[in-house]
Amino acid sequence: MADILVIEDNRANLDLMAYLLRAFGHDVTALADPLEAWRVAQERRFDVIVSDVLMPGMDGLEFAARCKANEALRSTPLVAVTALAMVGDRERVLAAGFDGYVPKPIDPQTFVAQIQGFVASRESERERADAAPLVLAVDDVAVNLEVIEGTLRPCGFRVAIARNGSEALAAIAKERPAVILSDLHMPGGDGFTLIQSVKNDPALAQIPFLFISSTGWRTADQLRGLTLGAAKFLIRPIEPQRLIEEVRAAVAQAGHGEDPHP
Repeated sequence: MADILVIEDNRANLDLMAYLLRAFGHDVTALADPLEAWRVAQERRFDVIVSDVLMPGMDGLEFAARCKANEALRSTPLVAVTALAMVGDRERVLAAGFDGYVPKPIDPQTFVAQIQGFVASRESERERADAAPLVLAVDDVAVNLEVIEGTLRPCGFRVAIARNGSEALAAIAKERPAVILSDLHMPGGDGFTLIQSVKNDPALAQIPFLFISSTGWRTADQLRGLTLGAAKFLIRPIEPQRLIEEVRAAVAQAGHGEDPHP
């Protein structure tokens, strides 16, 4: 069963699509107002969004553009259901950000199968994402976390963030990371305290721990970190490719399967 948002200003069409999808066990939120649909889409995560294109208030092309510009929504499959039939309309709809195109009038015998194809694709993406190695990035500077996340996510890693050692331990309790990538000096629990907590716990001691810091060039800090069990001491600024390579090497050394996107 999938959670599907259907947006259509024609009540008869909206009721028909919702009826067909519910008949196959899907959970359907059916809305005639695209502005209301946009608000709901930001508050709730759907497996697929099915939208008309020609609607008052905000048409489907604008809705698609907003979805693709929104980090939380851009990976949600977006399917256009439209009566547009001119040459090039399909290509224009897909170029606007839709992932699929279903012409009107819909065929009740094939409509659900068409939408379920996007549900299956979404489930496969989730399975792959769940299997990706998790990197826990710990830093009190937001821009540093953004750089790490922006560098590692496109290379197939999941990234969890924490702003100090205390938050990091709470994140580890929720899900064990494949690698911990930590700043050195942070308020609320610094990197040295964090690595001691990790390495003193037999259940966590084998997690590769990498320090990354702009102040960690001092020999005494590096020696202390390595003595406490750090695998590497990386100094900022660091080239993105080198950061990717260091994390991949740590994942491989820890035995988390094949590196993502080698």
